Amino acid sequence: MAHLTAVIVVYRVYGIISNRYLYPYFKMIKKYLIVGFIIFVSVIGLGTLSYAQSSADKPFEFALIGDLPYSAEQEAKFPNLIADINRSPSAFVVHNGDIKSGGTLCDDATFVSRQQLFQNFEMPFILIYGDNEWTDCHRQGNYKPIERLAKLREIFSQGSQSQGKRTLTLTRQSETPQFAKYRENVRWIYHGIVFSGINMPGSNNNLGRTPEDDLEYADRNSANLAWIKECFALAKRDKSKGIMLIAQANPGFELDPTDKRRSGYNDFIAALEAQTRNFSGQVVFVHGDTHYFRIDKPLPRFTDETQLPRLKNFTRVETFGSPNVHWLRAFYDPKNPNVFEFKQQIVPQN
Repeated sequence: MAHLTAVIVVYRVYGIISNRYLYPYFKMIKKYLIVGFIIFVSVIGLGTLSYAQSSADKPFEFALIGDLPYSAEQEAKFPNLIADINRSPSAFVVHNGDIKSGGTLCDDATFVSRQQLFQNFEMPFILIYGDNEWTDCHRQGNYKPIERLAKLREIFSQGSQSQGKRTLTLTRQSETPQFAKYRENVRWIYHGIVFSGINMPGSNNNLGRTPEDDLEYADRNSANLAWIKECFALAKRDKSKGIMLIAQANPGFELDPTDKRRSGYNDFIAALEAQTRNFSGQVVFVHGDTHYFRIDKPLPRFTDETQLPRLKNFTRVETFGSPNVHWLRAFYDPKNPNVFEFKQQIVPQN
């Protein structure tokens, strides 16, 4: 409306100054009008930019789910979960992996049916890959984990937009030539908060089963560590109040680093702890995998309560999982010193 008013003002003045009595002054007045109009438009533009930059001061909420749906019963309940989230003011939904059970076929049809199911979310939907959809597919006949990973990327990670009826623009690690394969590692910034998803599945992060898988792990692990480092650097540069990392695997914070079950996650845990110690804001790591809803502070690891104090700015959140078809309501509030808060959302029909 302001732009339209400016145009009308210029038009009316132009009509006055084009009068034959004032025409000798037309060129000079026209010059000042054009300069004035450019300044006016510039001020309007700066106002818009200022509003965008101040959006970090606005609270918002979003939805977290994972390890769903596994069975035919859960597939029947999942639309209730979608409807419950769609009725909420959630800005977006993040699924932290395992879109099917370990016993469900890893065929293309299953992947496509899940993709179609997730498109029923009204808001942007972001999927982080889990072990059931690729690393564990060797349990289901002749499926090859690395081939299944390629198919996931083809179906779920095309383009720069999220899924869902409304979409969100994502930054993909594949935009960096060195990591061109890793389309599933994503990042987005919402109201000044950095969100980042990495492909770190259960089953020891695909380490220790075959030499081929070990090579895959090594390359992807390097990419994940680089992505985490980049995301923290971005959050520091932008003076973000918080950063949220999402992956599927429970990395075993409580396990000894020598435990074989943790060998595929030791690098991640070390990097996460080091980056968190050097970041002034709040850090939340969200995962699924063990289907045990919890919110705690597991860093650094200790063997008894008399040892090192917990990192105050780090929180681990594990979402609901099969058989519980519910979700977590997450809140961001810039006035809250904890930055994030979480509320369990039980779907009444489920």
